[in-house]
Amino acid sequence: MKILYLCHRFPFPPKRGGKIRPFNMIKHLAATHEVTVASIARSPEEAREGQGIAPFCARFEMAQVSAPIQVARMVARLPTLTPSSFGFFYSADLADRVRALLGRERFNLIFVHCSSVAQYVEHVRDTPKILDFGDMDSQKWLEYARYKPFPLSAGYWLEAKKLEREERRLARRFDLCTATTRAEWETLESYRTGVVTDWFPNGVDNAYFAPSGVEYDPDTICFVGRMDYYPNQECMFDFCANILPRIQERRAQVKLLIVGADPSPAIKKLGELKGVTVTGSVPDVRPYLERSALMVAPLNIARGTQNKILEAMACGVPVVTSGIAAGGVDAVAGEHFATAASSEEHVQAILRILGNSVERRRLAVAGRERMLSHHSWHRSMQRLDLIIERCLRAPNCVTTNMTPEPGRREVG
Repeated sequence: MKILYLCHRFPFPPKRGGKIRPFNMIKHLAATHEVTVASIARSPEEAREGQGIAPFCARFEMAQVSAPIQVARMVARLPTLTPSSFGFFYSADLADRVRALLGRERFNLIFVHCSSVAQYVEHVRDTPKILDFGDMDSQKWLEYARYKPFPLSAGYWLEAKKLEREERRLARRFDLCTATTRAEWETLESYRTGVVTDWFPNGVDNAYFAPSGVEYDPDTICFVGRMDYYPNQECMFDFCANILPRIQERRAQVKLLIVGADPSPAIKKLGELKGVTVTGSVPDVRPYLERSALMVAPLNIARGTQNKILEAMACGVPVVTSGIAAGGVDAVAGEHFATAASSEEHVQAILRILGNSVERRRLAVAGRERMLSHHSWHRSMQRLDLIIERCLRAPNCVTTNMTPEPGRREVG
């Protein structure tokens, strides 16, 4: 089968959330199908690194864009009904490349990851199409609006409403739509577009992220995530102001490692606080996870699956997280990880694990086992295969005369 796969970030190397999911899909599909990847690179460095996708697909189309032009495209859409983020991910070069591909070749399936690049193929009518929303971005912007000051809050609210309108419209132009988690799928279902929907989870590389046996420091905790990402910044400001000092009052030697690329000046300044280290970009996050007694993920803004949580649990590092961040993880609070709903609950959960090596060991083992059983890419891709088969077997599929599968809303 020939598949055209479009995504909003060039999916190699898979070292951030927006690239990990599409890369693993491409790698899996290319094992048995001819996959053509099309996406944009936002810098010369990303373009150079992106060449590494070659062994994992039949070919790729890469359009390089520049930040000033993409920002201008965003601004130009402010007075329109089109979301500004769609302008950010639009490239005339990529549009021409996709148009040329579709003009000279026949694909059996078009697969799109992220609604912001659905614009390149929404007009196609003679090929089955799947739109993987991943996260429902409109809902994330609504959360941003709650935390940003006016007038930024109004801007985020407006973008959220424009995005929700587009999500509903675009869903109707595809044969099947998917999301990353059950919660995101329920949001998609609530749109009542009449289009078949489903979901399949993110996985984690359980061989790469695995317990190393290195001895941990019982007074070190960590947070791992890109530090140019607002939800990560916001939660670390809150954690350092309202949770860490209260922990240190009761356990004075506790240290916090903030590990992640591109910290803003304000995040770097957190490194001046007692016991706080801001690492910036590191070649490998695993040594920082391994030396930590636990990882915190106290996000107040979170949609979909937090890969940082999956990776820590796969490494056998206990996780204390907010309920909203836990929602994208197929695990049971209290059994596989700890959740907290307030600053004081975070303090209590962290101190309980730091002060009890038996409890830490229990969570480390249980978390790792849960990742092996419920968040392996192999299981997730099996689910994806069923979704694709379901799309191609649909009665209205334009390229197959296979017997349609009885209708149902969810696989598995």
